[in-house]
Amino acid sequence: MREIVFDTETTGLSPQNGDRLVEIGCVELYNRVETGRTFHSYFNPGRPMPSEAEAVHGLSDRFLADKPLFGEICEDLLEFIGDSPLIAHNATFDFGFINHELGACGRPTVCVSRMVDTLTLARQRFPGAKHSLDALCTRFGVDRSLRVKHGALIDAQLLAQVYVELTGGRQIGLGLVAEIIETEDPVPGERPGTSETMIVAMIRPPRPHAPSEEELARHAAFVATISDPIWRRVG
Repeated sequence: MREIVFDTETTGLSPQNGDRLVEIGCVELYNRVETGRTFHSYFNPGRPMPSEAEAVHGLSDRFLADKPLFGEICEDLLEFIGDSPLIAHNATFDFGFINHELGACGRPTVCVSRMVDTLTLARQRFPGAKHSLDALCTRFGVDRSLRVKHGALIDAQLLAQVYVELTGGRQIGLGLVAEIIETEDPVPGERPGTSETMIVAMIRPPRPHAPSEEELARHAAFVATISDPIWRRVG
């Protein structure tokens, strides 16, 4: 099953009050395994960046000045996410901003039935504990050393690992999975930040476990040292 884990950065907390989306990062999962395909883009919000928001993600007015508007990228984003389930941490926040931006572009909004909220999953699994992304990374041993500030793509990559652990880990149901080999080939004309990945399932051949001649000889020598072995008394 294909799923998309994503995260956003914004100018504030409320699109209804004029806040805008400034960054989105998406990570593709296939059967809970990262394929290597991602979508990442910054957006010019068309309004000043509040200092409080800049302190969180480090995206300044100067940095965003030459970035595209959301409407210039939305078709690429919609193509990438397709009709897959969309996974986010505190997902109602991210869905609210994406749907507000899509509505402003005259595009249909994303149905909330596709929403998977890892914050809700974490609260159900660990009631009373801390449920921030940092806390969940610590709980599951996910390396977040590269996360100096909030960033949509790196947070989506961290969340993808957390989501896999929240939903049972790599071996869900104790089943065995095939080896996943990832090969990335650039697609002509593709926007930076996306890539096509071919996933090939390889079944490893069985390994031989027969004893060597030396092991057989050592075993025979050991058996010869046993006095009155029980197998000589039977039959």
